Amino acid sequence: MLSIVIPVFNEAESLEALHAELAAVAAAEKYDLDVIFIDDGSRDDSWKIIQKLAEKDARVRGLRFRRNFGKAAALSAGFSHARGELVMTLDADLQDDPHEIPRFLAEMQKDLDVVSGWKRVRHDPWHKVYPSRVFNGMVSGLTGVKLHDHNCGMKCYRREIFNEVQLYGELHRFVPVLAASRGYSVGEIEIAHRARKFGRSKYGVARFVKGFLDLLTVKFLTGFGQRPQHVLGTVGLTAFTLGALVLLIEVIRWSRYWLFGFGPAIHLVESPRSLYAVALLLLGGQLMSMGFLAELFIAYHSPERKSYSISERTGKEAENSTFS
Repeated sequence: MLSIVIPVFNEAESLEALHAELAAVAAAEKYDLDVIFIDDGSRDDSWKIIQKLAEKDARVRGLRFRRNFGKAAALSAGFSHARGELVMTLDADLQDDPHEIPRFLAEMQKDLDVVSGWKRVRHDPWHKVYPSRVFNGMVSGLTGVKLHDHNCGMKCYRREIFNEVQLYGELHRFVPVLAASRGYSVGEIEIAHRARKFGRSKYGVARFVKGFLDLLTVKFLTGFGQRPQHVLGTVGLTAFTLGALVLLIEVIRWSRYWLFGFGPAIHLVESPRSLYAVALLLLGGQLMSMGFLAELFIAYHSPERKSYSISERTGKEAENSTFS
């Protein structure tokens, strides 16, 4: 079974056409289809159309949020309700072409766990295309997951990934990165991108600001999620050591004049360098304390998140093992 998860926000005009295309692809390829529309607080007739589609087609299910919670929440809800072992995501605005689905599934047969789409030729305004390319380059460079289009909404996953990857905030665009950090294999295929027929884009300049902040979060989670003291403690220890050295130099300069009577007159309390040194000492101590607290939280308050990922089991003992 193939599950299709589709977040919806004010897309009433495109839903019936999208469903018709999905049904045509499923009939041609003989897919056992499971379509989940998630209405993320739409203010138009999207939910009425989803209800109508569900009445007409037993393969269609719908979830309606009480308000707009964001795309990551919509995808997370869809993933939790998906029945298929493979899960496709695509946007509801018809810019993603359902006829690309067989190519995704063919790529998944190459022992990949995630396949991401790459809209090489985009039918979007330049002020969306070029910042997106810069952002994609930053994500690939910082995370090591080399994809041309991290923002592409059309992706295919093995459902088991979402037993380990948790979505919140706006981390939906980083699922391949989060999956790769757990040892899953990630691939990419070039796909067609269609011009928008209905409505308008839901994203503006704020998307890139939020995306950059989320990128920093993902970098921290994937690089230091199980060892936060390694980053906080390193920065804190560096600041503390630098502050101690500066303060030591100031004390030596002070003692040369006041104890031995040579050199310039130094007043420790009035010296700017002394104030900077004390600030560095305090900053270093705070960062190291935060690192210790973060380590304690991980050790004692998040037992459900494993620091490893098992791909296969074998043997009779593995079948009945109570260990995960």
